[in-house]
Amino acid sequence: MEQPVVGLVVHPSKNVQESVEVLDRWNASGAGRLVARRIDAARLGSAIDAVDDDEFTDTVDLVVALGGDGTMLGAMRLVARRPVPVLGVNYGNVGFLVEIEPPELESALERLSAGEYQLEPHHALEARLSWGGSRTDYLAFNDITIVRRPGAGQVSADLSVGGLGYGYYRADAIVASTPAGSTAYNYAAGGPVLSPALSGSVVTPVAPMAGIDRSVVLAARERYHFDIAEGTRSAALEVDGLVVGEVATGAQLEVRLRKDAGSVVRLDAERHGRTGRLKLGLLDLPLRPDQLIELIPHDLRQKLHRETEE
Repeated sequence: MEQPVVGLVVHPSKNVQESVEVLDRWNASGAGRLVARRIDAARLGSAIDAVDDDEFTDTVDLVVALGGDGTMLGAMRLVARRPVPVLGVNYGNVGFLVEIEPPELESALERLSAGEYQLEPHHALEARLSWGGSRTDYLAFNDITIVRRPGAGQVSADLSVGGLGYGYYRADAIVASTPAGSTAYNYAAGGPVLSPALSGSVVTPVAPMAGIDRSVVLAARERYHFDIAEGTRSAALEVDGLVVGEVATGAQLEVRLRKDAGSVVRLDAERHGRTGRLKLGLLDLPLRPDQLIELIPHDLRQKLHRETEE
């Protein structure tokens, strides 16, 4: 049986050496071949084969993303043309997409080799920006956002669905989200959380000044269109939280849902679901993460501190 090729995607600045050492041992055992893109090779050592981006996306059977949700989203976009499964190892903060922690990686690789896992399909938003005679295509697994730049006024845009006028926005930002992305910027703006089982998307204005002032949920088959209207002097276009371009009056953004555009490895889908619901609940608390520690009884805090030091 041919050995699987596992691609490694790493956070640009976090120290992920613990997991790299685990993957090095897995690579040396002959269980498979580990590869990384040349852009990451300098941080990973000589034991891992460095390949060009095209070879990476054409040959990997699985991707391991070491970082937070942003790193995992980047890995999913990277292989979207050929959506192989992606396993996330959490080196981030909240981590809604990633499932396992660094100490769990070794056992996770054993379970993957034994076939003890599930694949979770993820939808994405395909967007085409037309402006100034040029067209650019984007893919987002969480959200696509048109957001005002400080000092440049609000974002104004007309929304049409299936070619029919729906209404207009005047707001600080307009967020279009997938079901998975509905727990991110959309949720922070007061939008609804969409079930992962739902094939659709949601559009939510941020701090609306006029026009549509609440969320609009759209079916998977519906294509929708934003015409950036008069009054938008300069706004950023964000894909999964990354600024990818700029829009202003006259720009047009066409959006549609692409079903099953990505695949995520789940070792324990039920546990991951419970953890995600807990994290959502914690986001609603008026406390910072460091302040949450104060809710833990003093003796238990001391015990956890001692165990961490051992």
